[in-house]
Amino acid sequence: MNAATSTEHISSMARAERQAQVVSALSQHLPSHALLWQREDTVPYECDGLTAYRERPMVVALPENEAQVSAVLKTCYALDVPVVARGAGTGLSGGALPHKMGVTLSLAKFNRIQRIDPISRTAVVQSGVRNLAISEAAAPHGLYYAPDPSSQIACTIGGNVAENSGGVHCLKYGLTVHNVLKVRGFTMTGDPITYGSDALDAPGYDLLSVLVGSEGMLSVITEVTVKLVPKPQLARCIMASFDDVRKAGDAVAAVIAAGIIPAGLEMMDKPMTAAVEDFVHAGYDLNAEAILLCESDGTPEEVAEEIERMSAVLTAAGASAIAVSKDEAERLRFWSGRKNAFPASGRMSPDYMCMDSTIPRKRLADILLAIAEMEKKYQLRCANVFHAGDGNLHPLILFDANDPDQLHRCELFGADILETSVAMGGTVTGEHGVGIEKLNSMCVQFSAGENAHMLSVKSAFDTKGLLNPGKVIPTLQRCAEYGKMLVRGGAIAHPELERF
Repeated sequence: MNAATSTEHISSMARAERQAQVVSALSQHLPSHALLWQREDTVPYECDGLTAYRERPMVVALPENEAQVSAVLKTCYALDVPVVARGAGTGLSGGALPHKMGVTLSLAKFNRIQRIDPISRTAVVQSGVRNLAISEAAAPHGLYYAPDPSSQIACTIGGNVAENSGGVHCLKYGLTVHNVLKVRGFTMTGDPITYGSDALDAPGYDLLSVLVGSEGMLSVITEVTVKLVPKPQLARCIMASFDDVRKAGDAVAAVIAAGIIPAGLEMMDKPMTAAVEDFVHAGYDLNAEAILLCESDGTPEEVAEEIERMSAVLTAAGASAIAVSKDEAERLRFWSGRKNAFPASGRMSPDYMCMDSTIPRKRLADILLAIAEMEKKYQLRCANVFHAGDGNLHPLILFDANDPDQLHRCELFGADILETSVAMGGTVTGEHGVGIEKLNSMCVQFSAGENAHMLSVKSAFDTKGLLNPGKVIPTLQRCAEYGKMLVRGGAIAHPELERF
């Protein structure tokens, strides 16, 4: 047995011993069917929607009530065992990637809608309730939950809160943080904690806004109170075609500059349009270099006026063709392509990495042209879809994860997109979170001091650093190693990294 094999064998033995200890301790609080540790049972939890990175959890716990959640956390805290909370596993940044020596805490069984209150226009739901299920339950009251990620048929509200998810209608109705009133959960010590209140404000610091988007690093979420909004009387969608991506990008800025806030404003480039049209047959213009989907909702009078105004702006911006949905069926068909952009991309390549950055709206065309040059540089294809109204990009880099060289080039490609976004005045994430995917890019977005301050906020809630460790906030050493990697890889280097 050589030294490497010996070390691996010792490590495997240590893991097995630790696993037995944790399973024994958790068995005191969970029924046997709610505790998984055999390989065939834990493999399904080894990754989230970012499938390029995988790690099999040591133990998976599936509590059925809050008392069990508290007990799991107290046990893990006493044993110094890391905990990674998991919802539906639809996240795209590796936020739910398990810890090799930790417990994956699944909230899948927290799937009950506690109550719908049509008077206060709120819904109280457990964290494992699907996003779309909230709107379905509120529909008889003429209400719905506005944030609508593309994965809304499967993603959970707890995960939405953790990532501050958006969706195609976030331009007008806001992100998750704008649509949540109160969140209940538990700290790493197993103590109950409430963020926000049933009112529009709460005394003390606005910790609700700190929790939303904290990616499972501060608390484990068990219950969420969300705002509901009235279903509009009418909604219509414009599909505008452009023969040039710069015209399409400029058209987005022109719509907003005209004082119009559409219910949705999305953009897709030609490769993405072709992919989704082949998948769902939405009626897209396959000759266009880019298309915009612009939606208006409200009363029939409001919609008619706004559609007319948007059509005029888009025509003046150089739209080569404009189609307006004639009825609800056609409106839904227009949106079906955008909603299925990710699964459609899966048909074009064995794997894809969906990036998520944000730039100023006026730079939309610039980033698309830059990405086109990156395709040549890294010899990988990329299809693009945008929450154009707020500048949130979703480039999908196509690659084969079974080829280590392609994975490496994909990582460099993604880093290049994120750094270029920062250079254009944007950010490294818009709604998917940092997770492990953008951990290196946080070295570019923030200084060492800023990252240290964010880590101190985590420490205030989680003194041992056991909740979702190794995610979101990079160490100084990691930033130094990342700077060296960029130089070796030939990717662009950001001035913030020169000091390392």
